[in-house]
Amino acid sequence: MNRIDQKFMALRKANKKAFIPYITAGDPDLAVTEQLVLALEKAGADIIELGVPFSDPMADGPVIQAASFRALEKGTNLRQILDLVGRIRRVSDVPIALMSYYNPVFHFGDQAFAAAASAAGVDGVIIPDLPVDEADVLRREAAAKGLAVIFFMAPTTPPARMQAIADAATGFIYYVAVAGVTGARRAEASDIAQKLRQIKQVTDKPVCVGFGVSTPAQAQEIARGADGVIVGSALVRLIHEHAGQADLGAHVGNFAAALAAAVH
Repeated sequence: MNRIDQKFMALRKANKKAFIPYITAGDPDLAVTEQLVLALEKAGADIIELGVPFSDPMADGPVIQAASFRALEKGTNLRQILDLVGRIRRVSDVPIALMSYYNPVFHFGDQAFAAAASAAGVDGVIIPDLPVDEADVLRREAAAKGLAVIFFMAPTTPPARMQAIADAATGFIYYVAVAGVTGARRAEASDIAQKLRQIKQVTDKPVCVGFGVSTPAQAQEIARGADGVIVGSALVRLIHEHAGQADLGAHVGNFAAALAAAVH
């Protein structure tokens, strides 16, 4: 078991759910990203989703798109992010999943990426534009290195497809709460709960909900039926609003602590 599996096992024993914050690596810069990862862990994050900036982030809304653009302007790339994870591993064992589009991974090479990510201390990878049908190579290479490959389900996923995704996923299943791209907007907890019950009929793997979750109240409501809650755009917006300020870490830590308390 890698750190993600161990974390969910510990949370289940404690009857708690996972709080999973997302931030874009390199926004505002990699040194600040490193500090923010540690601040998020201190605030109660159970797993951290670290976004790899990409020029065409098709699953992301304007907030994360802008963050990716700012990070790319600074020259942030996948190899630098793996080096960042390696530095974090000197002081922290918090589980880390990279959220990357497939192009940077394909360019790196599936085998080389899996080896480098594992060596750096990455625990899992989330690739929104790599469907399960086309992921055999990455799944094989990731499994050989102990990396989880986390796949998406959506409100429109039919039962047969749901089973295929559940069978292939490792680490956890990422349930997209709202149709469309990422963004801080209302996700209806009743609709989510109904879909989660369907998913739980085909798998006992952890199911975490993201897209459209932006407040502690929303997170708490969704956590009743989910194994974890993912919050991204609201955090990324907060980071941008306070970038360059001495109290950035405090703002992010306070918001993350409120979300973690609600989820837990």
